Amino acid sequence: MSKVAAEQIVERLKAIVVSGKVLTDADSLQAYGKDWTKKYEPDPVAVVLPKTTEEVQAIVLAANEMGFALVPSGGRTGLSAGAVAASGEVVVAFDAMNRISDFNPADRTLVCQAGVITEQLQNFAEEQGLFYPVDFASAGSSQIGGNLSTNAGGIKVIRWGMSRDWVAGLKVVTGKGDILELNKGLAKNNTGYDLRHLFIGAEGTLGFITEATMKLTRQPKNLTVLVLGLSHFNHVMDVLQAFSRRIDLTAFEFFSDKALRHVLANGDVTAPFEGEAPFYALLEFESLTEETLEEAMGVFEECMENGWVVDGVISQSETQAKNLWRLREDISETISKFTPYKNDISVVPSKVPAFLTEIDEIVASRYPDFEIIWFGHIGDGNLHLNILKPEGLAKEEFFAKCEEVNTQVFETVQRHQGSVSAEHGVGLLKKDYLQYTRAPEEIAYLKAIKVAFDPNNVMNPGKVLDI
Repeated sequence: MSKVAAEQIVERLKAIVVSGKVLTDADSLQAYGKDWTKKYEPDPVAVVLPKTTEEVQAIVLAANEMGFALVPSGGRTGLSAGAVAASGEVVVAFDAMNRISDFNPADRTLVCQAGVITEQLQNFAEEQGLFYPVDFASAGSSQIGGNLSTNAGGIKVIRWGMSRDWVAGLKVVTGKGDILELNKGLAKNNTGYDLRHLFIGAEGTLGFITEATMKLTRQPKNLTVLVLGLSHFNHVMDVLQAFSRRIDLTAFEFFSDKALRHVLANGDVTAPFEGEAPFYALLEFESLTEETLEEAMGVFEECMENGWVVDGVISQSETQAKNLWRLREDISETISKFTPYKNDISVVPSKVPAFLTEIDEIVASRYPDFEIIWFGHIGDGNLHLNILKPEGLAKEEFFAKCEEVNTQVFETVQRHQGSVSAEHGVGLLKKDYLQYTRAPEEIAYLKAIKVAFDPNNVMNPGKVLDI
């Protein structure tokens, strides 16, 4: 983009967001032009922070008229480069659109703008005696608009589902610049295509979510956490099935001993018990009665007798439950300094043991000198594969080596009829591998939908699909 063109765009944006901000300083361009991925260098021309849906609409109309591209920016916690502006785009940051309104206790719904922080929504629900169940490690910084644009999942999916399951309505600005109000909070609305679900998971490629009507539920009571040491990964499904038959779990997570070592090395939490195990499972459930707790202990003893579990600990207080959760939730943060190469893959839960064994063998044989960290949401079949960069190896060389094995990994995903992106989205990182999960006919329909909503390709171009 030429300097003159850039100046014209900035002046147009300043005329649009009279109550907001337009940022062009180097620090802001760097901060807003990226997410948590480290492969691409940000290079936006400007950052604009609108405050209303109408301002977002005016920005989109200007982009169509003047021919510049837009990249949405929420909490910038994405892991697939879906919010990276690396090619002279304008970043539309939703930080200033952070109001919660229209709480309806009878319907258990509220309206929130796209920039509302996940934790902000959770806290608001709690203040009303209710619960917003979608939760993950980045809840303190991720934004609702970004969560919905990637259909974020997290640690409670086994009980409460993905982000899309809690959306009663959306207000969006399409790539053409139209404002659509989708579903309007209705529980029943059988009037044809539900366009709301096209925008959820679309990563801003069809248009921008500006408001969402979110559903809430009752608060869970006396959440109790079990951390179990597993004798072998193959027993993870045995343990899951044993507990699921008799208890309604709210979470079932797993992590490897290597993952745990990094968390413990940070010094903020202690080991769950004295002994060690190659893998660990974290279970959570509502302990509503003494009978439920006795049932859980009975299943634990059964798992011990069968040799599936070598040791375990159960929370005795809310504080202990939070500390046990940190053994799982602190993994991403403690390994981030090693510039991990991440894969977020999934299969149906019953295929997890065989699937993980195959993937682990591929990665270990190709990268015997790289440390491999496994963790994930086993209850819904989602595995996070993290390859840590050795000290002294250049970032570019490390990523190139990791990408060499992607074809083998994703061919295995395809053979097991899984997904190359379970919850992190496609963005730039997974775009070239979409065919391992989506059939050619599906991709053709996806492209047709993109063109229908964004004919000039101004909305997050180059992400998910190439048009």
